[in-house]
Amino acid sequence: MRTTSHIQPSLSRRAFLSSTTLGLAAASQWGSAALASPGTGKAKSVILIFNDGAPSHIDLFDPKPEAPAEIRGPFTTIGTNVDGIRVTNLLPRMAKRMDKVAVVHGIHHQHSSHNSGMYWATVGRPYPVDSTLINPKRTDLPCVGTLVGWLSQRDGYSSAVPPYVITPKPHCDSSSYLTPGQFGGCLGVQYDPFVLNADPNAADFRVKNLNLEAGMSHLRFGQRLNLKDRLANAAPSISSASADELDAFNAKAAHLVKSGDAAEAFDLSKEPDSVRERYGRHRWGQSHLLARRLVERGTRFVTTVNGPSIIWDTHKDNFNKLRDHLVPPMEQAFATLLDDLEERGLLDTTLVVWMGEFGRTPKVNKDVGRDHWPPCNTMLLAGGGIRGGQIIGASDKTGAYPTERPSTPADIHATIYEALGYDHRAITYPSSDGRPMPLTEGQVIPGLLG
Repeated sequence: MRTTSHIQPSLSRRAFLSSTTLGLAAASQWGSAALASPGTGKAKSVILIFNDGAPSHIDLFDPKPEAPAEIRGPFTTIGTNVDGIRVTNLLPRMAKRMDKVAVVHGIHHQHSSHNSGMYWATVGRPYPVDSTLINPKRTDLPCVGTLVGWLSQRDGYSSAVPPYVITPKPHCDSSSYLTPGQFGGCLGVQYDPFVLNADPNAADFRVKNLNLEAGMSHLRFGQRLNLKDRLANAAPSISSASADELDAFNAKAAHLVKSGDAAEAFDLSKEPDSVRERYGRHRWGQSHLLARRLVERGTRFVTTVNGPSIIWDTHKDNFNKLRDHLVPPMEQAFATLLDDLEERGLLDTTLVVWMGEFGRTPKVNKDVGRDHWPPCNTMLLAGGGIRGGQIIGASDKTGAYPTERPSTPADIHATIYEALGYDHRAITYPSSDGRPMPLTEGQVIPGLLG
């Protein structure tokens, strides 16, 4: 198994993804006992629906029906099941569920490139440069998902499933440029996520390396592990970061295989066809279904990346792409996830967050598209103690800038930690140079949590 320590741009992205997929999200002490208490908040798990490429806030949840045509676009607005909240006619399913959702307008930051924008959105801090042509390093500050996984392991996480999972693919601007921050970064390789790196809607979908090979019994596997340990103890010790990381990889991979519970959690064939159809037989729908299965079994943070790559980057033909290709599968999966969690009694303890890396330009460009726009965006939160059926913040008449109660991604993160019961200012982690870093420098958004 290859190590991913000190990642450099020259490292093969294929090798990096392969090694990450083999179970890098769990602590080496995963056991088979029940999940330890994960804090004092109402929320116990988080599902982050992240739309790589950045969907247009104006064409979805922050419509501007009174603006000129070159701003408002061709979509009309429709009422919802909450008085005073309107969305565009692209969202009829969500219109019936806005009582479950809090809409936060006026989210803003300053990075206009995809990878650095995704870093700011998920880490809550600016990247050193505003660029898409960047890759993860072990000095990166960790994202909110990584930190929730780290906190859960600190608290004695013992579920058989990884504490932090990304499905189906990692955040990226292409297979050549992966977004920094989503891996363990300065915390170490043992806090990398488990990246599915597969299409859960594929007919032959199966997560590799979670089961024993045919003909291998648990007894024989245990005997081989014991022999490996004896040989390792008899050999001269090697003191290096790479050797330590390899040991961590081996320990986590062995636990995943031995328990068998992780393989069951990722097995979507266990779900009735009617449930799979309800979510949508596409990678987004099945990723959302997988997220529900994982939080049921104790996973603390799941990111569903509505990709592949920056598919929401609609510089050209924005309106047709949204209407015909992008919004229908996203909305089907999102709406069904909220319903399914509620029906199973999980919505109260599962915080669902919907976001992209930034907004898109109010004015339609010459290619009938919208360009990058970090000054203003909209994010949604539901479940996990969130007070639904409300709007917090507002943007101006063209959706260009916040006008009331502006917020940052760091404020969203502070609210996530508050919902989970963690003091985001008091708890710190060490940066690569040893400085204590608070979980986030944001502020809890007033009124979001009930």
